[in-house]
Amino acid sequence: MPDFILVVIAIIIALAFDFGNGLNDAANAIATVVATRVLSLRAAVLMAAIGNFSGVFFFGVAVATTIGKDLIDPNIVDVYIIISGLIGAILWVYGASYIGLPVSASHALIGGFVGSAVVAAGLKAVLWGGLIKIVIFIVVAPLLGMLGGFLFQIIILWISRKANPSRVNKHFKKLQLISAFSYSLSHGANDAQKTMGVITIVLFSAGYLGGEFYVPFWVIMASYTTITLGTLAGGSRVIKTLGLKLTNLKPINGFCAETAGAATIIGCSLAGIPVSTTHVISGSIAGVGSTRRLSAVRWGLARKIVRAWVLTIPASAFVGGALYYVISFFI
Repeated sequence: MPDFILVVIAIIIALAFDFGNGLNDAANAIATVVATRVLSLRAAVLMAAIGNFSGVFFFGVAVATTIGKDLIDPNIVDVYIIISGLIGAILWVYGASYIGLPVSASHALIGGFVGSAVVAAGLKAVLWGGLIKIVIFIVVAPLLGMLGGFLFQIIILWISRKANPSRVNKHFKKLQLISAFSYSLSHGANDAQKTMGVITIVLFSAGYLGGEFYVPFWVIMASYTTITLGTLAGGSRVIKTLGLKLTNLKPINGFCAETAGAATIIGCSLAGIPVSTTHVISGSIAGVGSTRRLSAVRWGLARKIVRAWVLTIPASAFVGGALYYVISFFI
């Protein structure tokens, strides 16, 4: 098959992953605003889609560069490795979305990519410094979200301690619109960049970027547009898991969780660290819920979510590696 056709196929598969990312991660930005009944599901999804796309105008491409240059040796990568890794990630993300389980599309992509590269070229294909940084933030990012949610909720409760509770929640219904949009913005800024990184390394490895690794403008726009369309498609099962089942939320809680989560993700995006927006908002919601009492968080469900997080990279790596092994017989 000609190289050009393979590159086009790889880009289409990457955008299919991007769509699934928006589908699963729509819940991250709007689960709280739906749970607190500040917006209807349809209105919240539309707001999240606008926020996701707006990320292109506020943030650079540091995360895309990390995915493209700091995870797998660019000199080893070829289009078959990328296609195998993408399919491994897609199978995991779409399957999880179907059953309503919030997983990390980011880590599914990383796992699939690493798995196919290792089968293709051995452990030397992996740039361990970049991978270790990502793995560390699997733990650090949700903990930062949890700590931020907990502390921010305590501060807000102390500031409003003498106010009428119903009036406080009325004010925070309006403020939650701002925090939810901010979280949507941060989600687009971090997650769409992962697809940008994959498409860019496809183009680079095929020789379409010359000798310089950079993210073309059309790749930026295509990635943001596709993740926005995925968000518009919904992901209602995951929204119910995060917003309605993990803990009971009021507008003041939703505002604190979204603000803490957005701050965490924006900081990581500017530092070029690809993190899981699913992990961060789940941690923020748990942190806010635990300010009432630890039993306010349904830790059984939280453990189920964490198990899915732990499995994501090895499961998608296994599928990505297995697919490359099969494909290798035909190339």
